[in-house]
Amino acid sequence: MVGTRLASLTCISVILLISLLTLECHAETKSSDQTGRGLGPVLHYIGSDWDVLTRSMTRCDSVVDPKLPEAALLYLPASFAESDSVKQLEQACKVRVEHLPVVVQHPGQAGVDAISPQGLLFLPNSYVVPGGRFNEMYGWDSYFIILGLVRDRRIELARGMVENFFFEIEHYGTVLNANRTYYLTRSQPPFLTSMIMEVYNAEKAAGHEDKDWLERAYGFAARDYEMWMREPHLAGSTGLSRYYDFGSGPAPESLQDETGLRRKVAGYFLLHPELSRTYVIVKDSSQAAPGSDGPDYGVQVCDVAKTMARPGCDAAGTVQLSADYYKGDRSMRESAFDISFRFGPYGAATHHFAPVCLNSLLYKTEKDLEAISQLLGKTAEGGQWKQRAEQRKQQIDKYLWDDQRGLFFDYDLRTGARSTYEYVTTFYPLWAGLASPQQAQAIARNVKIFEQPGGLATSPNDTGMQWDYPYGWAPLQSLAVEGLRRYGFTADADRISYEFLSTVVENFRREGTIREKYDVVTRSSEAHVSAGYQANVVGFGWTNGVFLELLEELPKVMVDRLAKEQDVALPSSHP
Repeated sequence: MVGTRLASLTCISVILLISLLTLECHAETKSSDQTGRGLGPVLHYIGSDWDVLTRSMTRCDSVVDPKLPEAALLYLPASFAESDSVKQLEQACKVRVEHLPVVVQHPGQAGVDAISPQGLLFLPNSYVVPGGRFNEMYGWDSYFIILGLVRDRRIELARGMVENFFFEIEHYGTVLNANRTYYLTRSQPPFLTSMIMEVYNAEKAAGHEDKDWLERAYGFAARDYEMWMREPHLAGSTGLSRYYDFGSGPAPESLQDETGLRRKVAGYFLLHPELSRTYVIVKDSSQAAPGSDGPDYGVQVCDVAKTMARPGCDAAGTVQLSADYYKGDRSMRESAFDISFRFGPYGAATHHFAPVCLNSLLYKTEKDLEAISQLLGKTAEGGQWKQRAEQRKQQIDKYLWDDQRGLFFDYDLRTGARSTYEYVTTFYPLWAGLASPQQAQAIARNVKIFEQPGGLATSPNDTGMQWDYPYGWAPLQSLAVEGLRRYGFTADADRISYEFLSTVVENFRREGTIREKYDVVTRSSEAHVSAGYQANVVGFGWTNGVFLELLEELPKVMVDRLAKEQDVALPSSHP
């Protein structure tokens, strides 16, 4: 057994090393001689990067999980036949293949949190991963990846990814955060109908309209929508929905490369008594602490060092983070905004909010399902979806719109009041088409709250978290820009697009890579994140996709200007 495990670990190490070398060689090839060819180098990088980032059940590098130290393991759905390709993967890559111990019908089903060791969940079709530590198919990432695949005419690959989500709904209970066993307790922001419509419309434009496929897609999308419409995903009595992870305790994917996070969280809460009462439990040595699922943390009180001598310290006790903290942390990961202070410090209260983003996406889902119903001749069902969307719009206006500040805000279910945390998700209602013209105009006037030299910052709040100031993320640029265009604020949309595109391509010329996020204040790829994973990951799936999408919508004169800027030599160092 020991010899087998060592051999398996050695094989995984080799696979991981090959994957990393592939990315490094890819970056090195693209970084040489970038001046004098306009946008050609970055477009070539993106076009070839789709293949670098593509995974399937026939590739050894698909199973590797950089987030965990365990040996590679592939899980098939319970009672699912093992195909010849899986058998070949098992033999060629020395990968262990198992079946899930239960038939999974919904997220968080009894038994899924006890699966050990963790592993990759089988998907039937090839898919594009974000890159780096994210070596699996993600829920909301895939929408922005699919935008790029459609622009690059890789429609078959895009369709296969959407069908993978159908497979997840059928065999794993929902569109998962990603296809790993530790994600069987949660989903991600719902973009499924948006992905369906992108593929359907692309195929239709190519002369291959497939209503049979659309009929099948409709059934899966309606089924997945229902998960957000029942407890525990309901946001109290608001008629809105919330994020909620069914698991408990620390999220497994955070244990290896988010070291120190929870010590910082515990320390922060201990210094804020109004929060420590909810999130910190003082442990009695004589009995287990109630209401906690995580490790112990020792608390010391030390003298302030004023000389080279080691300060004196005394143990003050042992604490644990509460079950409510871990529920909020996990739910924050379902929201995909990990980590921000938007839902309270360190996102600890995520499950206590009705969020602007989620409910805008559900409105968009309802409108998409209405449109699909009409295309399929399901008139009565179309009317029901229309009514659901209108009801949600009314509740969003009631609970999430602040007329005085001219922004949408998340609603705190504990206090019964809107948050005051300004966040770039205020543009989601424009993208979804639910904002009134007056609301859209007010938001457009407030663009300055978020706009920086490199695009839109996620928030104006500098918390040290990656989903706050000064970072800008491709998907949020895309949604905001498309929302502004939808309501006629074309100049704002063009300007923001140009700021972000020029930031991406400038850093590409310096590094030969595309990143998951950028400091939009300094227009740099440098990231100084104080909690959570520290890397600014290379790849990067959604940035590639958004780059193509924003570039396509930019006026030709601005595209030409952007291209000409690439023919000017860069300064020797970033200011």
